[in-house]
Amino acid sequence: MALFTRKGDDGSTKLFDSGPGKRASKASPIFECLGMLDELNTLVGWCKAECGDDFAVHGRKMKIILHDVQDHLFTLQAEVAGAPKSIPLSSTEALGLFINRIEAEMPPIKTFLVPGGTELSARLDIARAVARRAERRLVTLHESGERAVSDSSRAYANRLSSLLYALTRLVNHRAGVPETPPHYSE
Repeated sequence: MALFTRKGDDGSTKLFDSGPGKRASKASPIFECLGMLDELNTLVGWCKAECGDDFAVHGRKMKIILHDVQDHLFTLQAEVAGAPKSIPLSSTEALGLFINRIEAEMPPIKTFLVPGGTELSARLDIARAVARRAERRLVTLHESGERAVSDSSRAYANRLSSLLYALTRLVNHRAGVPETPPHYSE
């Protein structure tokens, strides 16, 4: 398979549900959303590369958790691109339960927290911020009517930023890095 075909040189490409001979503009909000999800997937991979083989979260290796997230992001991208796929509601519900288990290990949040602490927590914070941006693009796409995105996939996108935030806090907590609230300048 060639890395390029030249077919997209005019600014168009195909989607899973494109009819024969039909191409879509790369300026479509669909591709903005796909690009944001791709960016998020690469950032999650960057986090996965940093977490090491021994970091476990409630009996699961963080590398496996993050790989599962990447698999779900590929499913979400396929749905946005017109494939008959979506993230199962059971995956979203399981993610919520897992987040609750992580949060039970730490003190409750009382304020916003200044990002940073360790290399891994800083990467997770970047992924969290991009996850929120990707979710906004996903919701915008859905609400525009250009592409319907399932309720369960939109819920997963919402829950994903919470998972990344919980993992950020957990990484800092286990490293002994104190959570620092912002000091608002006047």
